[in-house]
Amino acid sequence: MTDRHAESAGATAPRVPADDAPPRAARAEPAPAGPADGALPPLFARLERWTREQPNETAVKALDGTLTYAALTARTARYATALAGAGVGPETSVGLLLGRSRESVPALLAVWSLGATAVPLDPAHPVERLGRVLRDAGTAVLVAPAVPTGLEPGGITLLAPADIRRSAPGALAVSVPAPDSCAYLIYTSGTTGRPKGVEVTYRGLDTFVDALGGLGLPPGGLGLNAVSPAFDGWLWCTLLYLTHGQGVALADLSLDGLRQAAAEGRELLPAGLRTVSLTPSLLAAHGGGIDTAEVVVVAGEACPAALAERFSRGRRLLNVYGPTEVTIAATWADSRRGDDVTTIGRPLPGYRAYVLDEELRPVPAGAEGELYLGGPAVARGYRGRPGLTASRFLPDPFQGGGTRMYRTGDVVVRRPSGELEYRGRRDDQVKIRGHRIELGEVERIAAELPEVVAAACCPLASGQTLGLAVVAAPGADPAGLAARVVERCRKQLPAAAVPGTVRVLDRIPTLSTGKADREALAKALAAPETAPTPQAVAPGAGATTSERIVMAVWADVLATEIPGPDADFFDLGGHSLAAARAVSELRRVTGLRVGLGALLAEPTAAHVAAELDRLAAEREASAADPAEDAAEGA
Repeated sequence: MTDRHAESAGATAPRVPADDAPPRAARAEPAPAGPADGALPPLFARLERWTREQPNETAVKALDGTLTYAALTARTARYATALAGAGVGPETSVGLLLGRSRESVPALLAVWSLGATAVPLDPAHPVERLGRVLRDAGTAVLVAPAVPTGLEPGGITLLAPADIRRSAPGALAVSVPAPDSCAYLIYTSGTTGRPKGVEVTYRGLDTFVDALGGLGLPPGGLGLNAVSPAFDGWLWCTLLYLTHGQGVALADLSLDGLRQAAAEGRELLPAGLRTVSLTPSLLAAHGGGIDTAEVVVVAGEACPAALAERFSRGRRLLNVYGPTEVTIAATWADSRRGDDVTTIGRPLPGYRAYVLDEELRPVPAGAEGELYLGGPAVARGYRGRPGLTASRFLPDPFQGGGTRMYRTGDVVVRRPSGELEYRGRRDDQVKIRGHRIELGEVERIAAELPEVVAAACCPLASGQTLGLAVVAAPGADPAGLAARVVERCRKQLPAAAVPGTVRVLDRIPTLSTGKADREALAKALAAPETAPTPQAVAPGAGATTSERIVMAVWADVLATEIPGPDADFFDLGGHSLAAARAVSELRRVTGLRVGLGALLAEPTAAHVAAELDRLAAEREASAADPAEDAAEGA
């Protein structure tokens, strides 16, 4: 793979600097890549194939431009040269803080071409969390357009994409890493109040890529990647599409992404998607924009039967399951082979799944047990956490030879057909909008405030946000404490882990064991707060009909009472997914095509109701104008 086959003319987005455009005479004639013996790792063997067979097809599409397969290989070579010049080699940790830029993909591939360790990061995460991850990972080099305000990089070397793009071209040489060296670090929620880094090996990465090859997706077209760059679901999407010769379409469905799309007047999802990977919650909210998709993948959450039935009509549906600790994915159900896609299916090739009791003995089919996963894709462990590693990564008694299995904490049933049915968790870990969150982490961060003597966290009824109750310390002023807790959480936690509802209570409801009664807590947090004065009026009193409709929809989506038309949707616990659901439900209830931008521009029920009234008036005027009707029928 050489840099001669740079981007084809016209592949560069309008806002890309001229010095990043390829020469018009460049031809797509890729040369082989890799070591002299030609033994390429599986991922790079597939990249070499698609660069050779379809050099001018889209490989990466993002808001900042497009890369063809030829250009992706060329750009990867530039990044690899720059990283090697900065001293990057095996086990060197390289932070990737590139967001959803097209640069994120060649930067990742370049790290892997050198046998180094990628540390994916999300610019939307709090600066304090980013700093903690960089320090824990021992990051030597950070690839980012700039250092975020407030982040102290210490002795970390910064490489900027703009400088790398202007570097001299060269061939992409791919090293073959040691199988047990660390390919990447993904940081997940930890019960101690700080994230824990999962060390995934190159052996695991190769095993996963080989398994992906068996899916048999058709080459060409675009696949959607709308996942946080710091989440291994981002790796799932990127690798799934690249190994099959499809283009990775990077999109942002976060709240900031929704606001940016609304401000620019563009659609959230790119047109012409061939494959889509989303959590069930995101699919339910944004599924209207994927009509062209031939394959839909759901992952990250349990998939409701109604949703599976809806999106499997006329297309292939995959339900994918896998913890970060076993290299991205471990099982899948595939409608094409006749699986029940409400289950998590069967193990991927090269993976093993055991359903065991507390004595690590297999349970019979139809009985509940805990899921353990084995095989070469099991991660090395948690960085710098030997005790935690030993408790979750156990010797595999069914294989021996020093092999290990990972204890997932998930309760499943193996059906007689061999399919695995997910039944829930054994611990306090939950999934919120596809993100793994340890409730203990949220509680500990809140309890670090000196004014807080107790904290308990729980998922709220919607399943899309968290609730948190705190008890104020003696002598502390409870007024404003909830706001201070939220502010601390926002500084320490990713958005999905920030509680949408925080209340100051006199006591935390408990079970007979003394542990927090999370079910009772969820009910208490969902109930309206008691009014401080007898003059309080019922919510919605004096509101217009449209305002009452909006408030009713918001109450259902947010699982909380709306105090009045001037209440702020996001102050009530709203988030990007809830906003999309609220707009979709308003369209269904009213028959009016209210846009997401109306909610994002001014998130009050009064403003959204005024937009509904305006749309209704336009519809009535159109129906009353026969000349307009005639023009429409022409």
